[in-house]
Amino acid sequence: MTRARSRSLLPRPVPRPLDSARLDELALAYVGRFATSEARLARYLGRKLFERGWDDEGTASDAVTAAVARCARLGFVNDSEFARMRGGALARRGLGERRVRAQLGVDGIRAETAAPILDAARAGRMATALAFARRRRLGPFGSALLADSKARDKVMGAFLRAGHDAGTARRIMAIAPGDDAALAELDGADDDGYSR
Repeated sequence: MTRARSRSLLPRPVPRPLDSARLDELALAYVGRFATSEARLARYLGRKLFERGWDDEGTASDAVTAAVARCARLGFVNDSEFARMRGGALARRGLGERRVRAQLGVDGIRAETAAPILDAARAGRMATALAFARRRRLGPFGSALLADSKARDKVMGAFLRAGHDAGTARRIMAIAPGDDAALAELDGADDDGYSR
């Protein structure tokens, strides 16, 4: 039997249960490595507690709440800054307002904190949709105008899954590849579709 094989047969050591000090260390290590929200940090610490157990005075949920509050008070976790960063990154990837809203919800960002980010996503929806089309080579950035209804439905589905509304997707898909004038007019359109 090889040495690697024999090591895999040995029982793994059981990790020691967590206490308040170790929970704080885990929280600091996590925020040191990742940009995160308060809710994501709480989920991470909860997962670690589930894996290792709790061995300290008080309840584990109170310890998690205290560790998250301490990180927020020290400025290591800032939900509004995290939401701004996450929303901007999603918009640069070409994802629409609905996708941004959904991701911020998953990240535990409250509605009042997410509102300015969603307003910005709504204001730049045409530019974001065009960035998505450019990245995925759809519509005017593709090789040919889609005449087949199945192909159009597939492209429309991609726009909708990316969080864009159907009207914006239809306007972009209607532009033929190489029609730079129509593309420039659409790129200069505001939220209501009127040129600036």
